[in-house]
Amino acid sequence: MIESPATDDGPEQLELKVVARLYGEPMVKLPQDLYIPPDALEIFLEAFEGPLDVLLYLIRKQNFNILDIPMAEVTRQYLAYVEELRSHNLELAAEYLLMAAMLIDIKSRMLLPVRKADSGEEVDDPRAELARRLIEYERIKLAAQELDRIPQLGRDFLPAQVWIDHTVEARLPEVTVPDLKSAWADILRRARLVQHHRISREELSVREYMTVVLRKLQDRRFAEFEELFDLERGQAVVVVTFIALLELARESLIEITQAEAFAPIYVRLAYLPS
Repeated sequence: MIESPATDDGPEQLELKVVARLYGEPMVKLPQDLYIPPDALEIFLEAFEGPLDVLLYLIRKQNFNILDIPMAEVTRQYLAYVEELRSHNLELAAEYLLMAAMLIDIKSRMLLPVRKADSGEEVDDPRAELARRLIEYERIKLAAQELDRIPQLGRDFLPAQVWIDHTVEARLPEVTVPDLKSAWADILRRARLVQHHRISREELSVREYMTVVLRKLQDRRFAEFEELFDLERGQAVVVVTFIALLELARESLIEITQAEAFAPIYVRLAYLPS
């Protein structure tokens, strides 16, 4: 808590120092009943990769001869480590318990009196198999350490090498069939935009088509109005034919009749040829 000096404007004020906030509320001091679990912080000074690693560590730390292992002392230290391990992590201790049983078995056989074989040969040392496994494990462990000292460059990965050619070479683009098709369609489109509409003058004679109409009406009593037009020759011919009919009607050479309203229109000659 820090006191601030009094001012002339009012009484002395206190400025509180916030040490923490709990759910947004400021705390000016730590609670007296603050509980920190004992296992909140764990430090592992030694890390072993298996039971053989533990045995090798115990033997080398005390300078024991690996070919003449004092089983009583090594077994005692190993069981103490396994018991510590079981109190923290029972699952990890399973494979260590198997090695503990093996050490106890070797220790028990060494306490029994040694009997010679019937053939007169010496009985194998119960520690021989364990010593062989420890020597082989130590050899592999040292080889792994030597490999780990090798630089990773050239062992785990190789340096990247890229050759860049700075010479500039002119490369023409390849033209495919779709490219040609697209270019040709563009030319046709532009040609339609700039083309000129040319009107050709066709010489059509009204007198000539008057003669054509009169020939169609010969030897016929009546002819339907639509039959006198040749639609296949275009709009200009149809117009000239209609003008020719009007001229023939004006000169009283043909008669245009209709039986009743909205009935078909018929055309006939105004005179009967002799």
